[in-house]
Order: sequence, then structure tokens, then C-alpha cells
Amino acid sequence: MILVRHGQSHFNVHFGATREDPGFVDPGLTEEGIAQARNAGRTLLGYDIRRILASPYSRTLETAELIADQLRLPVTVDPMVRERAFFTCDVGSPRSHLTTRWPDFEFGDMAERWWPDIETETELFERCGRFRAATSVLEDWRHMLVVTHWGFIRGLTGQEVTNAAVVPYDPTAG
Repeated sequence: MILVRHGQSHFNVHFGATREDPGFVDPGLTEEGIAQARNAGRTLLGYDIRRILASPYSRTLETAELIADQLRLPVTVDPMVRERAFFTCDVGSPRSHLTTRWPDFEFGDMAERWWPDIETETELFERCGRFRAATSVLEDWRHMLVVTHWGFIRGLTGQEVTNAAVVPYDPTAG
């Protein structure tokens, strides 16, 4: 499985400079973030990706869209791989808004309001554990791409990664 952190968002720029929450709700990608996502897509052409799973935040959906266009694959959206709810940027957009903006993505039975108000570190690690358990038994996990977030990748791997980082991950390794 390959994990990819979303490209640079408007939140990332402001928070990186000030270490203060700028109050951006569900921010999108910057021009740099778009370039990063396209570059990640080019990198992923060398992998045998057959399925893309993405978090429902706009920054991950934009990243997934840019990568999916290069890989010519559909995108399935799943709140299980969302960011840890902690900052204002972790307030999501309603499903109805997202399905209008990304009509070709598969949203399954995702709720209209799918994001929590807050999530503790313990809750994040428990969610990561559920994801690990669910994906480790899939026959195609080696061919999955998951477009996700810093917190979720950290919760799964212990790594703190930069925007658009491409991280190989084995859910069977524990």
C-alpha cells in the first residue's frame, strides 16, 4: 500500500509561518500544493496502483483528483482515513457539497456531516488500528493508494511527513 499526504494547503502555509490556527475551514490546495500533487502522481506511475482511497477533506480530494487523472483510476472516499480533528481546517464540507464538486468520486454511504468535533490521540490510534486490521486482510492491499493526512500517516507509521510525501506501508507488519 502507498500512503500519500495531500499537497500543501492554505492552512499549511499560514500555520507553518505562524504556528497559529488561521481559522480556515476545509482549505484547498495552494498552487504549490497542486504542483506537489501532480509530481506525486508522476512518481506513482511507477507503482502498480489499482485502487485509490481518499479522505473527504477538500485538500485530499484535490490531491486524489490530480493523481487519479494521471493513473486513470477512480477514487473512493472514506472518512476512516481523515485527519485527526484538532484544528479549524479539520472541519469538513458536507457530503452534498463534496458530491457536487466531485461527482465522479464514489462516496458510498458517507454521512452528510462526517467529521467529528474533536478526536483525541487515543481515538486517532484506535481508528488507525481499525484501518490496519481492515486493510491487512484485503487481497489487493498491495495495490492501494491512500490519499490522507499528516496525523493519519503518523498514527499508522510513526512518521511525520511533508506535503505530498509518498510512503510505502504494509498493514500486515503490525
